[in-house]
Amino acid sequence: MSDDSQQPIVVKKIKKGGGAAHGGAWKIAYADFVTAMMAFFLLMWLLGSTTKGDLKGIADYFQTPLKVALLGGSGTGDSSSVIQGGGQDLTRTHGQVKEGEVDAPSKKINLQALKADFEKIEKARLEGLKGDIEALIEASPALKQFKNQMLLDITSEGLRIQIVDEQNRPMFDSASSELKPYTRVILREIGPLLNKVENRISLSGHTDATPYAGGDRGFGNWELSTNRANASRREMVLGGLDDKKVMRVVGFASTVLFDKAQPTAPINRRISIVVLNKRTEEAILSDGREVPVETVTETLQPGVRAAPPAAPPAPG
Repeated sequence: MSDDSQQPIVVKKIKKGGGAAHGGAWKIAYADFVTAMMAFFLLMWLLGSTTKGDLKGIADYFQTPLKVALLGGSGTGDSSSVIQGGGQDLTRTHGQVKEGEVDAPSKKINLQALKADFEKIEKARLEGLKGDIEALIEASPALKQFKNQMLLDITSEGLRIQIVDEQNRPMFDSASSELKPYTRVILREIGPLLNKVENRISLSGHTDATPYAGGDRGFGNWELSTNRANASRREMVLGGLDDKKVMRVVGFASTVLFDKAQPTAPINRRISIVVLNKRTEEAILSDGREVPVETVTETLQPGVRAAPPAAPPAPG
């Protein structure tokens, strides 16, 4: 037997993977095609449902994006809100903007109309607060008995709440800033209600024209009226008023009389709480343009002081 017949026979099997090269590529291409078709139909739907003015706004944006962003136009943020979020509405003063007015340089923001709308809303809010306080007075047995001593009215500066003295029912001890028990009740009940609006408040103290026994150079009606206003602030805060809402505490002595015909009448001794509107608040904060709190129905005048009697009476 020859040596060749003893060698083993080796059979090699070669597996060809030609199908793997093209088996999954069509899936990617098909997905790309479906995505493109979806985007195309979405674009066609958007074009079909968009108004002519919006289409012009979109076209203008892509042609001159900075110009449209600055001047506004239909499709760039139109809103029916009182304070517009953009678009030509922000500069309208009357009527509708016609086509081709996007580039009109004469359009100006109508701040006066916006301010008037805001003041109307704010006045309505203060009217609502006035109604809430009046309802509280009627519903509370503790407050209803003092109804005649609480005067509420809307002035050009906001909602004014005045708590006045009566002949036999003063708010404070004579010549003192110590509150009477019933005055504490009134202030603690009113304080929390003022938190219902965001407006800040001003408190002012007033005396009658009776001169203080200590004379003008010492502790007098100026100091007394200021101390009484601050005592009222503390009592309202104890009742629940947010202390951050208090913008100003001031004493007027007898310079702003309630009853000018009778300077020494008890009604002149009072605490005035004004829920300030934004216009007055800004005026107070403006340097050199501060507005007195009592300018609507009361005129600020020089202090009225009677000639000192031989035995000075108790001060207001």
